[in-house]
Amino acid sequence: MSAKKKDLSVRDRRVLQVKLVISLILDIVDGTIGRLFGFGVVTNMLLTVAAVLMFGWKGLFQLWEMIDPTHQIDGFVPTLTLIALSEWRRA
Repeated sequence: MSAKKKDLSVRDRRVLQVKLVISLILDIVDGTIGRLFGFGVVTNMLLTVAAVLMFGWKGLFQLWEMIDPTHQIDGFVPTLTLIALSEWRRA
């Protein structure tokens, strides 16, 4: 028995695309400005708020970037983009 996924409407597909583009832009900002001394914590907190607003409780995964006090991992792991791609796959 195979369960068929329901087809996404054009509006739902567009919303997912917009969320993915916003996530990419925010991850690029986080990977550049967020690595500067003093901006890392503020950037990660703002990105967490944006992630929760876009993806609900799954956006809290953005908080794992707070573990690294040097904020150097941000440039290598695009957390928001990964969350957006997982939402796209789920839909």
